[in-house]
Amino acid sequence: MVRVTQTQTSETSRSPEFRLVQAALGGLRQELFHDAFAYRPLKRMDTESGAVSRLPKRIRAHLGLLPHATVAFLAMIVFLIGYDRVNSDFGPAAFLFAWASPAIVLATLIRPVLAYWASLCSAPFLAFLGGYWGGWPWTDNAFAAHLIVLTVVAARTGPRTAGWMWTGTAAYALFAEMFLGVGRSSDSIPLLFVSALALLTVSLIQIRRQAAREVTAQQTVTAQEISKRTVLEERTTIARELHDVVAHHMSVVAIQAEAAPYRVENPPPELEQAFLTIRENAVAALTELRRILGVVRAEDYEAPDAPQPTLGDLDALIRNVAEAGLDVEKTVTGSVRELPQGVELSAYRIVQEALSNVLRHAPGAAAKVEVSYVLGGLGLRIANGPARGLAKPSPGAGHGITGMRERVTMLGGEMTAEATDDGGYEVAAFVPVSREEAPQ
Repeated sequence: MVRVTQTQTSETSRSPEFRLVQAALGGLRQELFHDAFAYRPLKRMDTESGAVSRLPKRIRAHLGLLPHATVAFLAMIVFLIGYDRVNSDFGPAAFLFAWASPAIVLATLIRPVLAYWASLCSAPFLAFLGGYWGGWPWTDNAFAAHLIVLTVVAARTGPRTAGWMWTGTAAYALFAEMFLGVGRSSDSIPLLFVSALALLTVSLIQIRRQAAREVTAQQTVTAQEISKRTVLEERTTIARELHDVVAHHMSVVAIQAEAAPYRVENPPPELEQAFLTIRENAVAALTELRRILGVVRAEDYEAPDAPQPTLGDLDALIRNVAEAGLDVEKTVTGSVRELPQGVELSAYRIVQEALSNVLRHAPGAAAKVEVSYVLGGLGLRIANGPARGLAKPSPGAGHGITGMRERVTMLGGEMTAEATDDGGYEVAAFVPVSREEAPQ
C-alpha cells in the first residue's frame, strides 16, 4: 500500500486571481510607496547625441539644464495663475495658496514621487484656502500643477508608474466627489481626460525610446557576434590551409627519412637508427597534427588537388582581375627569394582579398600592388583610387579586412587599412621572416 501525501503552501493554494491582485498591489507599493521620499535629483540632459549634438559646443554646455529650466518655467506659470486670484490679499492664506502649487511642481526635480502625493493631498486644502475658486477638488492653479506633476513624474519614471498615478488620481477624485464635495461642481472628468492624454503621450515616447535602445543594443551584440564568427571562419580557413602545407612537408620528411638509408651503401647502424628516429618523429608529429587541426575541417571539405598558391602566382591573379575590368599595376622591389610556404600563401591571399575589395567597393578605380622583399621580411601594399564610372560600389561589412588582419597577426606582422586623401583606399602589411625560416 502506497500513500501519497500532497502538501500545499499558502502560495500554491491561492487562486490565480488572488495572485494577480497581489502582484498588482506589489507593483503599486514598489512604484508609489517604496522610497517615496527618496532624493532623486533630475540629471542633466544628454547633449552628445541626437539633434542637439549638432549645435555649437558653447551652446550645448548650457542646454543640459533645459529640462530644469522648463520645469521652473511651468512652476512660474502655476504661480501666476494662483497669484492672479489673490493679488489683492496679502495674508498668510493667500501666500500659501499662491506658493504651494509651484513649490510642488519644483519638487519634481528632486523628489518626484513625493511631489505626486503632495499635489494629490494638498488639493482640498488649496480649494478651501481659495474659497473653492474653480472646480472641486482642484482649483485652477492646483489643476495645472497636478497635470504638470503627473507629466514630469511619468517622464522621470516609466509607463507603469504613470498608470498607477492616473489610477490613484481617479480614485482620489471619486472619493473627493462622493464624500468631500457633495453639491459642488467638479472638474475631475476634465483633469482625468487631459492627464490620460498627457500620460499616454509620455508613455508612448518612453516605450519607443526603450525599444530603440534595445534595438541598438541588439544590433551592437549582433555586429560583435558577426565579427567574432568572421574571425573564427577566417581562422578555420587559415588552419585548413596550414594543415595542408605542414602535412605535405611532414610527409616528405617521413618519406625521405625512410628512403635515406637505402641510398648509402652499408650504412652504419647509428645512421639507420637516426633516420628511423626521424621518420618515427615525423609520423608522430603528422598524426598529432591531423588529430588537432583536422577537427576544423567541415564534413564536406576536400583538400585542394592543386598546390597552394604563392607569390609566383600573382601574375595569373592580376590577369584574372584585369579580365573583370580592374586596371592593376604590379611592382616588385628587392631581391626576390623563396619564402616559407605559409608566408607565401598568406601574402597571396591578402593581395587576392584586397583586389577583390577594389572590384566590389571601388568599381572603375585603378589599383597598385607593391611587393617588397626586404632584409627582415616581406612588405605588401595594395592601393586604389576613388571609384569611377556608373557602377555603384557595393556596401561591405569589413569581413575581408578582418581576414587579412588575422593572417598578418598569425605571422607576427603588422597591417594598416585606411582611406587615402584622394578618396581611395590602401592596405599595407609587413610580415617578418627570419633567415632560419627562409627555405634553403
